Amino acid sequence: MRFRSMKLLWHCSRYYLVPKASHMIWTPKRYCQKLANMVHLSVTPKTSLADSSLWICASGLAPSQPVTLFASLTDEKGVKFEARAFYRANSAGEVDVKQAPALGGHYQGVWPMGLFCSLKPEKMFFRLLKRDVVGSPFDIQVSIFNSFVLLDSPTEAPLATCTVERWFVAPGVERFQIRKGRVRGALYVPPGPGPFPGVIDLFGGVGGLIEFRAGLLASKGFAVLALAYFGYDDLPQSITELDLEYFAEASTMLLEHPKVRGPGLGVIGVSKGGEIALAMATFLEQIVATVCINGPTRLHGTPLRFHDVYMPAAPYCPEKFLVTEMGILSNTYGAQDPEDESCVIPLEKAQGHILFVVGEADASLNSKLHAELAIARARKYGKNNCILLSYPGAGHLIESPGSPLCFSSFMRNCYRPVQWGGKLELHAKAQEHSWKEIQKFFELHLGQSGSSNL
Repeated sequence: MRFRSMKLLWHCSRYYLVPKASHMIWTPKRYCQKLANMVHLSVTPKTSLADSSLWICASGLAPSQPVTLFASLTDEKGVKFEARAFYRANSAGEVDVKQAPALGGHYQGVWPMGLFCSLKPEKMFFRLLKRDVVGSPFDIQVSIFNSFVLLDSPTEAPLATCTVERWFVAPGVERFQIRKGRVRGALYVPPGPGPFPGVIDLFGGVGGLIEFRAGLLASKGFAVLALAYFGYDDLPQSITELDLEYFAEASTMLLEHPKVRGPGLGVIGVSKGGEIALAMATFLEQIVATVCINGPTRLHGTPLRFHDVYMPAAPYCPEKFLVTEMGILSNTYGAQDPEDESCVIPLEKAQGHILFVVGEADASLNSKLHAELAIARARKYGKNNCILLSYPGAGHLIESPGSPLCFSSFMRNCYRPVQWGGKLELHAKAQEHSWKEIQKFFELHLGQSGSSNL
């Protein structure tokens, strides 16, 4: 800590680390107005894919001047997300986030992407989620203010402001609405003749159709089917049985596309989607590469049916759910003991390769234990096709780099907000590392992809 004393400010349900006033330089208002004409703020690049790194630099400041970097965006539902960090200009009157440490705010230390990874919702329990992937980017406004600004809505004019665009598809990526047979979803195809390695993308208990990860993977050269399985279009509003024939139909449809390279497919899923991905790897021979992100390795809540196979599911145990002082539901212990082998997905039958991505601070599931037991079971049967990536401090919702940590949020059919867990900087590091490893894994087992960059 670079200040001998810091004070902790509680403001609008958020913590800010603020240097004591004795360390602050308060500049007269008239001088600030003159200074604003000299200050230059740049964010590089101004237009980029949402998983790429950004660089913030300010110049034209007074030497040692205290300033606040402030970022804000408004999502498609009108919810505002904000982040701030306090800096001090160097002797040349510059702040370069690649070199200068944040002195407080939503994070501390040298962290170039800290302002974007620490975006927090103005309303509690909201998750930043891109819905219109193709039509528009996230527009993030970055501003620099004189001194250390603590108010959520600064009243003074910024010294400088710029806007950056964060896209979830690269130029040339095409989106096709899928409504064929029973299959519902959206297919993202990279530019060029192909064929491209095919991947099915699944999300969890939020239901609906979530497409941002499919758009980003397509921007890396994969043909990706974002697949809905409940709570969307004419699909059931809740999932009571895991009908694997639906996912087999989706796999066949994807392989039949002229720009998809066979004979095998990849599948990636998080939470409930990870559980389904493991079931697909077990029973569908066309699935040769599976990424399970914080998913259970045994059936929870919904039994599985596939042709003449029926597997019962372990029930949830609501009496084990914990409610925090803030009214957040923590269901880490709400699922039955993963060491009980009833309802275990028989991964030893999987012919393809499996990558487990787990957060050790997952507050929704003991995902590391689930993965370790599944890997041990596979080895017991002579299989060495499983890899584990385990991240200390990472929570349940491990997404693409630059995505802010969602510690808790509302979820479909849940009467309270759900706790996902995670520690800000460690979670961000897990997202950055795992995203690269996921792409390498798919390329290794599905073949080299094309690559597009914005």
